[in-house]
Amino acid sequence: MILPGLFFYLFAGVCVASAFMVIASRNPVHSVLFLIMAFVNAAGLFVMMGAEFLGMILIVVYVGAVAVLFLFVVMMLDVNFVELRQGFLQYLPVGMLIGVIFLSELLLVVGAWVIGPSLPQAISAPIPTTITNTEALGLVLYTRYVYYFEAAGLVLLVAMIGAIVLTLRHKANVKRQSIAAQNARTKETAIDMINVRPGQGIEA
Repeated sequence: MILPGLFFYLFAGVCVASAFMVIASRNPVHSVLFLIMAFVNAAGLFVMMGAEFLGMILIVVYVGAVAVLFLFVVMMLDVNFVELRQGFLQYLPVGMLIGVIFLSELLLVVGAWVIGPSLPQAISAPIPTTITNTEALGLVLYTRYVYYFEAAGLVLLVAMIGAIVLTLRHKANVKRQSIAAQNARTKETAIDMINVRPGQGIEA
C-alpha cells in the first residue's frame, strides 16, 4: 500500500504544480508544455483508479491532438504578448472581484455538499466485474446514456459548423470550383469544335 500511495502523491503533486505553472508562466509555449505535463499526470491518476481507458483517451486525444495543436498555433501565430499585457492593470480589480465571487461560490458548494442517503440505491443495474473497464464504459455509454451521447455529438457538430462559418473569409480575384456548374455541363458546352483549314493556324 505504500507504493501506490507514493505514486498517487507524486502524480497529484506534479499535476497541481503543472496546472499552476500553466497560468503563472510568462511564455505561452511553456504554458502549453506545462499543460501537457498536467494531462500526463492526470492520466496516471486515472490508471491508478482503474479507469485505464479514460487515461489512454486523455493521452491520445488531449495530449496527442489538442495540446499539440495549441502548441503549434502559439508557435506559428507570432502574437505580441507584450501589447496584450499592457491593459492588464486596468482590468485587474474587475478580475479580482470575479475571482473572489467564484471562490466564494466554490466554498459554499463544497461546504454544503453531502452524499444523499438514497444515492447508493439509485444505481439500478451495477456494472459486472467480469468485463474490462473499456467494455463496461461502452455498455453504459451506448445503452443507458445513448441519447445524451448523440445530443452531445449534435452540439459539437453545430459548434464546428458555426466556427467554420464565422471564420470563413472569401478573398477577391480567387478562382473557385463550382460543383453545380460542372455537373450541368453538356457535350455541346464542354467541347468547341474548330475546323482548321490546311495552311492556316488558330487565332488566339
